[in-house]
Amino acid sequence: MKVFIIEDEIPAQINLKRLLKQNYPDVEFVGEADSVKTAIQWLKSPKNEADIIFMDVELSDGVCFEIFKKVDVTPKVIITTAYDNYAIKAFKINSVDYLLKPIDNNELVNAVEKCLNSANNFGAADIFQRMMDNQMNKNYKQRFIVKIGDRILIIKIEEIAYFISKDKTTYLVNHEGKSYIIDQSLDMVETLLDPSLFFRISRACITHIDSIKLVSKHFSGRLKITLEPKVEDDIFVSRVRTNEFMRWINN
Repeated sequence: MKVFIIEDEIPAQINLKRLLKQNYPDVEFVGEADSVKTAIQWLKSPKNEADIIFMDVELSDGVCFEIFKKVDVTPKVIITTAYDNYAIKAFKINSVDYLLKPIDNNELVNAVEKCLNSANNFGAADIFQRMMDNQMNKNYKQRFIVKIGDRILIIKIEEIAYFISKDKTTYLVNHEGKSYIIDQSLDMVETLLDPSLFFRISRACITHIDSIKLVSKHFSGRLKITLEPKVEDDIFVSRVRTNEFMRWINN
C-alpha cells in the first residue's frame, strides 16, 4: 500500500505514519506535502504514484480542496481535519471518508479498509464541486425565532453578535449584550449561517465578523479573540484554524 500524506503539521505527520505502520507494516510512504502548491507539484509528476492520499483540510497556503481544481486526483482520498463541521461531515455522507484529529486507531483502520476494498475511486473532486455548488446556491437564514414564556421574538441576522454554547445550551447574543436560548445546537446553527459573515472560532462560539474587537497572538500559535459584547471566558482560534480564520477576516 503506497501512501501520500498532505499535512502541514510535522507532529500530525509523525503520528499518522506511526499508526499506519502499526496497523500496516508493509505500508510505503511515497511522499509528503505541507502545502497546496507542493501537493500539486507531487501529484502532477507522472513518476509519482499512490494508492491512498491522507489529506489535511487546512494547509499553510490554503485549503486542500484547491488541489482538485489544479490536478486530477486519481488515488483514494481520506480527509483529515481537526474540526468536525458540517461541510466535512458531508464527505462521509458522499462516501469520502474523513478522520477527526487526534486520529483514532480504529477509525483509521476502518477508513483504510474502505479504500482498499473499494473497486472505484470515491470521486472526491466531483463531490467537492457538488458541495461548493450547493453552498453557492444556498439561502442562508435571515432571522431566528426566540421564545420567552408566552412571547415570541424575531431577531434579524444583522442584530446578532455571536452564538455561544454553555452546558449543552446554545445562546444567541445580540449587539446589546442580551442573550437568548435557542433550540438549535451550535452545529446546526453553523449550517444555517452565511460563512462570509459568520465564523466558528471555537467549538463553543460562532461570531459575526463585526463583533470581533481585537485579535492577538497567543502562545502555541493560537489567536486570542476579543469580542464585543464581551464574553466571560477567553476565546481562542486553534492553530490548525488560524490560516482559515485569517483568510476569512481578510475577505
